[in-house]
Amino acid sequence: MSLDDLIEQAAIIAKDVAAKEALTADRDGIWVSETMKALQDSKLTGLVVPKVNGGLGHGLLALARISEEPGKGYSSAGLCYGMHCVGTAVIAAKATGWQQEQYLVPIAEGKHITTLALSETGTGAHFYFPQTPLIAVTEDEFLVNGTKSFVTNGTHADSYVVSTLGASAEAEADQFSCILVDANMEGLEWGQHWDGIGMRGNSSRTLNLNDVHIPGRNILGEKGDQLWYIFNVVAPYFLMSMAGTYLGIAEAALIEAKSTLAKRSYAHNGSGLASVGFLQHKLGTLWAKVERTRRLVYHAAQSGDQNEAGSMLSLLSASGTLCNRCGERSDDYRRRSGLPA
Repeated sequence: MSLDDLIEQAAIIAKDVAAKEALTADRDGIWVSETMKALQDSKLTGLVVPKVNGGLGHGLLALARISEEPGKGYSSAGLCYGMHCVGTAVIAAKATGWQQEQYLVPIAEGKHITTLALSETGTGAHFYFPQTPLIAVTEDEFLVNGTKSFVTNGTHADSYVVSTLGASAEAEADQFSCILVDANMEGLEWGQHWDGIGMRGNSSRTLNLNDVHIPGRNILGEKGDQLWYIFNVVAPYFLMSMAGTYLGIAEAALIEAKSTLAKRSYAHNGSGLASVGFLQHKLGTLWAKVERTRRLVYHAAQSGDQNEAGSMLSLLSASGTLCNRCGERSDDYRRRSGLPA
């Protein structure tokens, strides 16, 4: 199946499932279960799983383009899908044979949701300096105690990619481990229900890890070398999954602005707002800014897929530009539509 076919599938799910689920999910703060189930059924949750494990075998460009569709339907849907894909990419990067069978194959089959659990209250944006210890009990068993914040898909994922301090006693401060924590392991305690502002359907909750026993086979890669994961997997895939989601949000705002201008008219003469030259120009400017940013994101994603020199700078630049553009476009839409900013 071509990438265009996959995008079409995602667009149908965004329109028929995510956009409709948004009404109740955003009102009640409920996780987007229907959208994620539809993405699983279509096997789109296996987007970045290698083909050898039954997945679709795609990378950053496909992730950005696919994430745009659920983001367009409902922002929380794009976030939940994106975090699943980033977690999947981390697992796939250095997966052992056992990890492939236990995690990647079920993900490819649409039977397993994973996600990231990296953030901590005390480290903020420095998520690559986790304070959660990974203590060796035996040579092949470890104990984890700590707290993770804003775990998207919290309580709904089947596994969590958790960052800890390096498993080795000699590990430096910038060395840490990534481990796989299964949802059914004893010692997982969840914080209060997610009650966010704006994006309310993503169940980004606090996870307390209380004496959780982790078998050695659940450690990803070599003990203590996971800074490599941050710059080669987590950062690129996170940036592009969120870039796609933000593009979807900006595109949805643009579509809504166009629709509003087409429907509204002056009471005194019946002429439509769409006929006002100034507003036509502003709408065209909005479209151009969104499209320029989209092309920047696609270029950065392609650069990352091809491992070009300087690709990380392109990815960071594209994501930063898009965050600004998304906010600007939403504010512009409100002003052009006569809504309070």
